[in-house]
Amino acid sequence: MTGYAGQKSTLVWVVNLAAAVLVVLWTIPTLGLLVTSFRTGDQIATSGWWKAPFASEQTGFVRSGTAADQVPDGDGYAITGNVLTEGQTLRAWGTSSRAPDAFAAGESTQIDEGDLSVAQDGTYRLTSDTAFEFTRGVRLFVTAQTQPEFTTQNYVSVIKAQGLGQAFLNTMTVTIPATVIPILIAAFAAYALAWMEFPGRALLIAAVVGLLVVPLQLALIPLLKLHNDIGLGKGYLGIWLAHTGFGLPLAIYLLRNYMVGLPREIIESARVDGASDFAIFRRIILPLSFPALASFAIFQFLWVWNDLLVATVFLGNRKSELVMTGVLRELLGSRGGNWEILAASAFISIAVPLIVFFAMQKYLVRGLLAGSVKGG
Repeated sequence: MTGYAGQKSTLVWVVNLAAAVLVVLWTIPTLGLLVTSFRTGDQIATSGWWKAPFASEQTGFVRSGTAADQVPDGDGYAITGNVLTEGQTLRAWGTSSRAPDAFAAGESTQIDEGDLSVAQDGTYRLTSDTAFEFTRGVRLFVTAQTQPEFTTQNYVSVIKAQGLGQAFLNTMTVTIPATVIPILIAAFAAYALAWMEFPGRALLIAAVVGLLVVPLQLALIPLLKLHNDIGLGKGYLGIWLAHTGFGLPLAIYLLRNYMVGLPREIIESARVDGASDFAIFRRIILPLSFPALASFAIFQFLWVWNDLLVATVFLGNRKSELVMTGVLRELLGSRGGNWEILAASAFISIAVPLIVFFAMQKYLVRGLLAGSVKGG
């Protein structure tokens, strides 16, 4: 789009800016989820993911040992221990919540129980001329600097201990056939509706358009009852057929609109040369329709991969049968406070859709636009 002076219209810059904002809004949460999935639970609780590369400072308290931990020390008694965990550096310490950083590392103070000091390495020492008698440790407030830490243990935990590895295989077993089967059936149907003359073709096209607005929830119970009546029950074959049925209207609609816009001269020339409908479909239509096929493959793959309702109805709820969305639902109930576990699980669940989308996204707009402006 150009202006009167041959310059780009302001509208172009508005569109580009809006697209950039949408990309940023979509990318930042994904990046945050990825970073969070490699952090420990303590780090997640104390600082945001954007601070992950930097050391963080936090204040907490620990309790010293009790009289049961005292040992003779010259003419008196001493209780020793350490207030730091691995990877921490002591910044300050105190004995009161009102002044948790009252003392620097290496300083000492007098408390009711005796003389207390905390060294730079976090070692505390409580000494007294008489034997200690308290049974509850002294509270020590510690301000420590924690170095950034990244771990893959979150992924190991969710894949092995939480069953996400089996759920990943289950999801792949459901998604791949449930994407390929509708494409194969819809491609044949779309070619017939676009280029073959037969009675009732217009009614079939109208029926396909009408099925686009039918909620799948309306068909779940009748379809499950049909599966049980014919002996399919719950299993992979049943869920493949269910996803195929639910995905076919959109697939036929997209592919038919795309195929009907292909150059008529090519098909007519092939027919004049004696090519059969199957040969035309296989050698001409399919190669030219790849953008539309890829567009639907993206939609169908993402929809099946992220599905929970259909999988719950047609596959079951046993742990060995759960897909990834089912495991994530269970984790939200049982491990809702373990953000590191949830983040790792969530990123595993979106990793494959991201790969599929970026691998095929160049065909998405081409296929959709071609199918939306041409028809016949």
